[in-house]
Amino acid sequence: MLSDIEIASQKVMRPVLDIARDLGVAEDELDLYGRYKAKLDDNLYERLADRPDGRLVLVTAINPTPAGEGKTTTTVGLGQALNRLGHRTIIALREPSLGPVFGIKGGAAGGGYAQVLPMEDINLHFTGDIHAITAANNLMAALIDNHIHQGNALGIDPRRIVWKRCLDMNDRALRHIVIGLGGKADGIPREDGFNISVASEIMAVLCLATDRADLKARLQRMVVAYTHDGQPVTADDLKAAGSLATLLKDAFKPNLVQTLEGTPALMHGGPFANIAHGCNSLRATRLALKLGEIAVTEAGFGADLGAEKFFDIKCRVGGLKPDAVVLVATIRALKYNGGVPRAELSEENVPALKKGLANLEKHLENIAAFGLPCVVALNHFPTDTTAEVAAIGAACALNGVRMAISRVFAEGGAGGENLARSVLECLDEDGKNFQFLYPEDLPLPEKIRIIAQKIYGADDVVLSAQAKKDLEAIEKQGLGNLPVCMAKTQYSLSDNPALLGRPTGFSVTVRELRLSAGAGFVVALTGDIMTMPGLPKKPAAEIIDIDNEGLISGLF
Repeated sequence: MLSDIEIASQKVMRPVLDIARDLGVAEDELDLYGRYKAKLDDNLYERLADRPDGRLVLVTAINPTPAGEGKTTTTVGLGQALNRLGHRTIIALREPSLGPVFGIKGGAAGGGYAQVLPMEDINLHFTGDIHAITAANNLMAALIDNHIHQGNALGIDPRRIVWKRCLDMNDRALRHIVIGLGGKADGIPREDGFNISVASEIMAVLCLATDRADLKARLQRMVVAYTHDGQPVTADDLKAAGSLATLLKDAFKPNLVQTLEGTPALMHGGPFANIAHGCNSLRATRLALKLGEIAVTEAGFGADLGAEKFFDIKCRVGGLKPDAVVLVATIRALKYNGGVPRAELSEENVPALKKGLANLEKHLENIAAFGLPCVVALNHFPTDTTAEVAAIGAACALNGVRMAISRVFAEGGAGGENLARSVLECLDEDGKNFQFLYPEDLPLPEKIRIIAQKIYGADDVVLSAQAKKDLEAIEKQGLGNLPVCMAKTQYSLSDNPALLGRPTGFSVTVRELRLSAGAGFVVALTGDIMTMPGLPKKPAAEIIDIDNEGLISGLF
């Protein structure tokens, strides 16, 4: 089979103006970025405000493994399949970060015959949204250090600056640095560090803002440092919000592109799925609901992280009411959860598969706790055997959920029609009762405990001494009722990446609580969560190339 970029390069795309016209979007409601990319203007959002919403489908997955699950590919293929069946469908996705593109994970535009185009643009600089977030983040950092250098009227404690610089690249050497060296004219020496750009709070702020006024208000609320007597210092205290919002002027507008089969795709935003809520922008999802009969979107990592945050943070903030969930699984990943080494995943092993099914079953329980119907999308691999497929089908039947084999990677929308029909059946079901996992007015420790016990299966939660100290400071600021954004490993339901399947008999240890006052949540950090990844021994950057005609190879 051809590589992703070979498949993409052979497709003759439709001009984005034609894609927009099919949606009823006028040319003056678009900002064109060449022939195949455009931003949707604020006027369109206002014009459609009173139009009834379509139906919302969330695509999530079991816990990710090195074998890969194909969540974005499934999202793209499902959107194509629903359109093939005559249902006007729009997909809403996150934008890729350059760090993973040149690292080990690759891009985030789908794969095979279920891709979003132009994939090389999307996986590289796209429309500059992440660059704008990087610039805004680093302007905030520069303003903090300039304020201290110019006399420090606010009394900022240089040891308690919580705002880091950022870069949209994997670079472990920047995690811990010292700045301000050289002399009096070069600033105040202090320890600092970099996050990857998608981990910046500004990314989370942009993705949860309902309009430009809300965007600026959230930017103003961001806590960037503390004074010597422990008082929070906000972006508003440093008079920064106006400039930050200005840098985000165009980045705030959702991007319109298309799939290989011409399905409209809104790609916008992409908060780090560990440290933030891991979903595309609320603005893009709302537009997809206004423009289409069905909107298909996805959440980051497995359902224990991405889906929970989508429901309890994004849906709560945006007033969204999802109608159905697709849970992506692969036989390879389930065997991995059953203890099979990665090198042996292509061999039939029904006993290990049945052991790994405990992970799938827990995620199904979790989705049911939110009151939503679910379809299991079995992402098909050539090495899947009849006996293995039958074992998953039997497990789904026992759990009272539909299962459909998805072949969208190899066959595009045609390979997802059975999945699409199952999703349509879910959408037509009566008795949906979407509900949040916890009420907003609960104290933070109780919210954390509910997530850990009900979603992860933990016995209890342990707050470290530092987390207790952080909790006290957050409560003193009157922000103890914010939603919780759990930061934990994506590889396990627990906070220990080595515990696969469905772990039991464990407690979740929260080592630190970080306030994201602008985004509007409190991050509960468990385990060792990296906000600046490093490159692997053989990064993808070693194989990506471009020839004299401008054709790119090695991008995936």
